Amino acid sequence: MSKNEKAVINLHDDQKTESKIEAIKNLIFGENIKEYNSEFESLKKEILEKKKVLEDLIEDVGADLRKSIDDVSTDVHIRITDLEKSLESKIDDLDDKSVGKEVLGKLLIELGEKVSSK
Repeated sequence: MSKNEKAVINLHDDQKTESKIEAIKNLIFGENIKEYNSEFESLKKEILEKKKVLEDLIEDVGADLRKSIDDVSTDVHIRITDLEKSLESKIDDLDDKSVGKEVLGKLLIELGEKVSSK
C-alpha cells in the first residue's frame, strides 16, 4: 500500500470514529442534544455578558478609587503645607520674643546703671 492509500484509509477511519461518537451521543442524550446545546450556548452567552458587566464595574470602581486617592493626597498635601506655615510662624514668633528679651535685658541694665549713678 502506498502512502496515499493509507491516508485515505485513515480518513475513512476518522469518519467512522466520528459517526460512532455521534451515535453514542445520540444514545446518551437522545433527541434532546440540540436543546442541551442551545441551553449551553445561552448560558455561555449569559456568563460572557455578566463577565463584561463585572469588568466594567471593576474599571469604574478602580477609577473612583484612583480619584479618591488623588483627592486624599491633595488634601494631605494642603494640610501639611498649612502645618509647615503655622510652624514657621510660631518659630518666627519665638525668635521675635527672644530678641525682645535681649533688648529688655539691655534696657534694664542701662536703667540700673542710671539709677546707681544718681
